[in-house]
Amino acid sequence: MPEFVLYNAPQSTCSQRVRFVLNAKGLPFEEHKLDLFAGDQLKPEYLAINPNGVVPALVHEGVPIIDSAVIIEYLDEVKPDVAPLRPKGLKDIASMRSLMRFIDEVPTPAIRVPSYNLAFLPHFQKMTEAEFQALADSKPLRREFLLTMGRTGFPQAEMDGAMGRLSRGVARMDETIRASGGPWLMGDQITLADVAVMPVIVRMDDINLATMWDDKPAVARWFELIRAEPAYGPTYYPGSLLTEKYPHLREQLKKAG
Repeated sequence: MPEFVLYNAPQSTCSQRVRFVLNAKGLPFEEHKLDLFAGDQLKPEYLAINPNGVVPALVHEGVPIIDSAVIIEYLDEVKPDVAPLRPKGLKDIASMRSLMRFIDEVPTPAIRVPSYNLAFLPHFQKMTEAEFQALADSKPLRREFLLTMGRTGFPQAEMDGAMGRLSRGVARMDETIRASGGPWLMGDQITLADVAVMPVIVRMDDINLATMWDDKPAVARWFELIRAEPAYGPTYYPGSLLTEKYPHLREQLKKAG
């Protein structure tokens, strides 16, 4: 059995974090791609690994590690000498973790709102109300989120709130990069904080929200640099972007300019 086994989904932003760290550290892993619409994450065999019923989950030497923020810290602790992704000092590590908490509280959940409205809603609209309710009830961490969206999509007020949180996230990135001297969030070294926010920025770019950093060159430069990282390409293999997975979304965004 391989040392690392990753259960994930190509387009899952949380999965992308973990793939990036595994690739950055050159750690071979066996990848299981779960079909979330088919409910692979809710099957008993997966729930035995991750009772939260979400991706990703990493199994290391037979022991499951769950929650992407926990997993990426765990990987850096397991392999600290290969492509280290944490600062050396305890105070700087605390600052990095504080940034990660902000990322997980503000922009990360916010990007799900436009993502679901744009890409996933057509799938849910094909369901009956009973089927949709059953789907929502089966998801331990996403039930209320799905019920708020419903089969008609998130209301405009919810979309506006998400856009506001994404804007605050980008502004916080810009302020943090400039305060640290950049080009990364914590200064001249890429850290887990950069990895944590990466999928949000990639998703924003993919769904035509990159205008949010048009007036923030530090964020634009950060985005150029992370896409140039050797781990980026194998992390975002073909099919990892929403517009690659859902042709209707690509056409919709193209028409919107």
